[in-house]
Amino acid sequence: MNGDVRIIKRYQNRKLYDTHQSCYVTLEEIAQIIREGHEIQVIDNKTKNDITYMTQIQLLFDQERKSDKSGDVGLLKRVIRGNAGTFTGYIRSLEGVEEEAPVKEEFKPFMSNNEMTTSTMDTTSTLN
Repeated sequence: MNGDVRIIKRYQNRKLYDTHQSCYVTLEEIAQIIREGHEIQVIDNKTKNDITYMTQIQLLFDQERKSDKSGDVGLLKRVIRGNAGTFTGYIRSLEGVEEEAPVKEEFKPFMSNNEMTTSTMDTTSTLN
C-alpha cells in the first residue's frame, strides 16, 4: 500500500479534482485509485469538511447501479433492520461476534481496518 494520501477536492458543481494528478476525476477513477492501494481523502472545497466516507458510499452505490448482477435484497433488509441501520453499524456488529461465528464471505471485503473514514456530507444532491 502506498503511504501518501491523495487529496481529492469536491467542488460545488460536484466535480472531483485530484490534486496529485492535477485533473478532474470520476467516481470510477477514484475507485481505481483505491484498488491500486492508494489512500484518499476527499475534501469539500467550500466547507473544508472531510467527505471521504460519503464519497466512498456514493462510489459503492454507483458500482452497484452499474452492476449486471442482481443485488441481495435480503442483505439490505438485514442492514436496515440492524440496530444502527447502516452498513458500517451492521459490519461492526458482525466484528463483535467474529470469534463466535465465522464472518460470511460477502462481508470480508468490508472487514479490514482503516478502510473507511467517518464523516458527513449532504447526499441528497449527489445521489439524485
